[in-house]
Amino acid sequence: MENLNKVTKITMLFWIMKIVATTLGETLGDYLSMTLNLGYFVGILITFLFFTLVLANQLRAKKFIPTSYWLVIIATTTLGTEISDFLDRSLQLGYAVGSCFLLMSLVLVLFLWFKKYSLLAVYPIFDTTKELYYWIAILFSNSLGTAFGDFLSDVLGFSYLTGALVTASIIVFVLLLHYCTKINEILLFWIAFIFTRPFGATFGDFLTKPIAKGGLNLGTLNASLTALFLMACLILFSHWQLKKIRK
Repeated sequence: MENLNKVTKITMLFWIMKIVATTLGETLGDYLSMTLNLGYFVGILITFLFFTLVLANQLRAKKFIPTSYWLVIIATTTLGTEISDFLDRSLQLGYAVGSCFLLMSLVLVLFLWFKKYSLLAVYPIFDTTKELYYWIAILFSNSLGTAFGDFLSDVLGFSYLTGALVTASIIVFVLLLHYCTKINEILLFWIAFIFTRPFGATFGDFLTKPIAKGGLNLGTLNASLTALFLMACLILFSHWQLKKIRK
């Protein structure tokens, strides 16, 4: 049955790749909507098309394939950036209302998932319907994480580096709860998953924003290419690691 599993194990490598993917999603989303000046609505259309294509490919796969899986993660982080920015800026709902909407959407998906399967385990996953719940929950989690990261920098006035440190501290705290308490592991997973998104988002902003605003001024294109290179290396390593396990 293990060979029929469609998703990755939750290991340290997973969290490293998740953070790099969220950084890429933030910088690439900003490149489309801001640098190319396409706007958030057009950005949503482009990233939604990409998300649909890579998700369809992932759902057709008969087993876990790192490239297929991580392309969907990247797509959810990029689309999540556009969704959050569209709600907060284009629709002018504000970060509080936008975050509440995304949080309620995530809770609803998790509730429906639990109601159908009586469990929210994220590994292993064989069933296509369960996998759809998994990816929709991830999409809302990444969108919610983006909104929280923007809230830290735009509303609370934290520098991008400070925002990254705040979210990193929350992740470390969740990790301590995992090892030192008996709090439900699945609950802690989704909390950590949500907060790795603003960590990647604020770090992405730190790389791209002007020096006067506390960034490194690398630009969205250069930052995206750098994150893409790192992600490609990590995916290749994941393939190599999986090949050794399956021998």
